[in-house]
Amino acid sequence: MTRITAGRRHPLARYAVLLLALGLLGGLYTFVASTTGRADASIAAGRADDVAEGKKLFQQSCASCHGFNAEGGDQAPSLVGVGAAAVDFQVSSGRMPLAKPEAQAPRKPPPPWVNETTIRQLSAYIQSLGGGPAVPAAEQVDPAKGDPAKGGELFRANCIQCHNFVGAGGALTQGKYAPNLTQSTPTQIYEAMITGPQAMPVFNDSIITPEQKRDMIAYITGVRSQVDPGGAGLGRIGPVTEGLTAWIVGLSLLVLAAIWITAKKRQAK
Repeated sequence: MTRITAGRRHPLARYAVLLLALGLLGGLYTFVASTTGRADASIAAGRADDVAEGKKLFQQSCASCHGFNAEGGDQAPSLVGVGAAAVDFQVSSGRMPLAKPEAQAPRKPPPPWVNETTIRQLSAYIQSLGGGPAVPAAEQVDPAKGDPAKGGELFRANCIQCHNFVGAGGALTQGKYAPNLTQSTPTQIYEAMITGPQAMPVFNDSIITPEQKRDMIAYITGVRSQVDPGGAGLGRIGPVTEGLTAWIVGLSLLVLAAIWITAKKRQAK
């Protein structure tokens, strides 16, 4: 006992205790982190074996561009840490796999091997690599639970600069564009906000809360069924097109009217 007491009073004892505590803390963190990573993958996957199946799909269809371990390469970025939501958005909308290098990946019909199961498996594999935003739950994207009036205010404040007042899309720089939102599902709209695909910024929960995102989804999906009280919608892409059409059509009618009046006067003489 005397020896133990003397050891505790040794000048190096405090450092030994500190090193022991750090070692125990590091071991505990490693165990918890690995368990959490597997839990995240299970949440994104829904099944324990989805990660393994997703890895096979990735190596068959995605590794040629994104790298064998999703580390990225010259043709495509790393997918470590992008999360399941990014995979679900890109693959379900047909943007990935990319058919050919372009300034922006267009929306297109997905290839035959893409379905709900394979998307879930790919999402689970990517989620297991480094976490990231998960696929939102059905309640989070339900337009019926959102407020379209509040969503319209948020959409006009944050999105119309690129997507237009009704989500009709618009041109950006360097060959990029804000896509039309009429084909986007509520889940894809939510995923786009939390992952920031292409030139779109990320709207995380500290910028736009999940409830506000749901309100915006309610507005975007609701505006699709609105009628055009003024007549033809003209693509619903804004006042520039409407003004140009009015100018060309109106000016043409005025010119035709002037020609007709002049012709009538000549006949009267």
